[in-house]
Amino acid sequence: MAEPITGPPPYEKGEDSSLEKGGTHDYVVQSPLHSSDNHYKLDARDLDRVQRRLKQRHVQMIAIAGTLGTGLFLGSGEALSGAGPLGALVAYMLVGTTAYSSLCAVGEMTSFAPISGTFPHFAGRWVDPAFGFATGWNYFYTNAISTPVEITAATILLTFWDPNTKHQAGYTAVICFCVCLINIFGVRYFGESEFMFSMIKIFLILLLIITGLVVDLGGGPDHQRIGFRYWKNPGPVAGAGLEPKHPPLDRFLGILSVIIQAAFSFQGMELVAVAASETESPRRNIAKAVRRVFWRILVFYILGVLITGMLVPFNDPLLLSSGAGSSTADSPYVIAFTRAGIKVLPHIINACIFTSAFSAGNSFLFCSSRILYGLALRGQAPKIFTYCTKNGLPIVAVLATSCFTLLAFMNTSSGATTVFNWFVNLSTVGGFFGWWSINITFLFFYYGLRYQGYNRKEIVYHSNLQPYLSIWGIFWLSLFILINGFEVFWKFNASSFLTHYIGVPIFFGLYFFWKIFKRTKFWKLSEMDFVTAIPSLEETEMPEVPPVTIPQKIAAILF
Repeated sequence: MAEPITGPPPYEKGEDSSLEKGGTHDYVVQSPLHSSDNHYKLDARDLDRVQRRLKQRHVQMIAIAGTLGTGLFLGSGEALSGAGPLGALVAYMLVGTTAYSSLCAVGEMTSFAPISGTFPHFAGRWVDPAFGFATGWNYFYTNAISTPVEITAATILLTFWDPNTKHQAGYTAVICFCVCLINIFGVRYFGESEFMFSMIKIFLILLLIITGLVVDLGGGPDHQRIGFRYWKNPGPVAGAGLEPKHPPLDRFLGILSVIIQAAFSFQGMELVAVAASETESPRRNIAKAVRRVFWRILVFYILGVLITGMLVPFNDPLLLSSGAGSSTADSPYVIAFTRAGIKVLPHIINACIFTSAFSAGNSFLFCSSRILYGLALRGQAPKIFTYCTKNGLPIVAVLATSCFTLLAFMNTSSGATTVFNWFVNLSTVGGFFGWWSINITFLFFYYGLRYQGYNRKEIVYHSNLQPYLSIWGIFWLSLFILINGFEVFWKFNASSFLTHYIGVPIFFGLYFFWKIFKRTKFWKLSEMDFVTAIPSLEETEMPEVPPVTIPQKIAAILF
């Protein structure tokens, strides 16, 4: 067995090792801060078998646009029709703050420990092994289910050119095959493909924002200036239609109704932390990525939603008839550009959004496979999923996760569409639980470091807004989980209730299953392991080469 990586506290050989309290353990780490009875229960199995093949430019582009998909490009239309321009903006801003709190939290923990398993492992390592088990499996199925959701969206986008629904199954098969193939080829191919797709997505969102602003100011072929006309008529906030006799309450409910849609747009932002164990110089690159995410949220999401609300009224017949915003023709940008007389842009937009949906599915498959690999490393999933090729690819985990792409075929059958929509809601609520778990884990991490005398300021990335940022995130995410299906209490039916709230018993069922099965306990501050198998700066970070030429300096700014 490989010797564990040494750190400040001395390593001492013990009996056996396990992540669980009361289990067997191979290596025991003792800190001078602890008595001889306080033992860390982690071992050399936490050493990664994957290889660091993602370069700086890959990581930065994945952080900027890796999981931008149909949730933003098409879902903003559904948000606009549901809450109005101001309501949608408020919803996206609020969800954006919780996403930011989660990314700052996971960024700091990953900068401290850039290892496989990421925050589900941190949850088991610093909170409670049962909490890590629930967090890991929740996040696994959330991303695994999101993969066929994005594949389905990509398939539907092709109907813009080929409306024959008989071809949908064939398109689904081809997209599933390509997504799986990229992940099977390995992380280097994943990084290159996501770099290319992210460039396309950035081009698209900037194109939409700039062109939308030009059209709004009267620069389109019709030279009609829109301004904030639609904020005045029909108004800034749309009602949910649940309380028509109480307009203020109904408008408030309208804002709440688009929280889920906004959350699906932000889902997956933490991918950069999941990929840390396969990233060159992970601490430095993750620090750069997290610091830039604020501007990503501000420009891509907030500015994008603001421009959307200026172009189309929330009661536009085309917008209201779009259902779930299933095709490019339903996009508020396409509606506005078509009316302004710009005919070529819809085809360009559709092509770019197709690559965005493909890319998001690709990213979710990568993410879920690495989470499964991390669970297996810690004995919380079958050991077979730890098998890696000689190039460091967790091939069994990738193949097992690829099977979830077959769920996309459910949308080719009208009878299975309802079940598929359940998966969409389940993945979004699971995303809320993922962010919630990240922030809770960070609080334990924060106070554990402080108790054991570690200086957070020495971590490559740390946020001065912590721990208040995580407290903010926990409060709102707890509320989002509780209210995500509030409409069902006005028009109750068992199917809708189950769809919106089944994620809650699933998460806590996972937690109590592992807690009872393994008899785990919450770690005390003195017992938290901040040493075992965590590589040092010298082991992970390569010397940074300063840019010399002009192209290198431009690349340093961008990436």
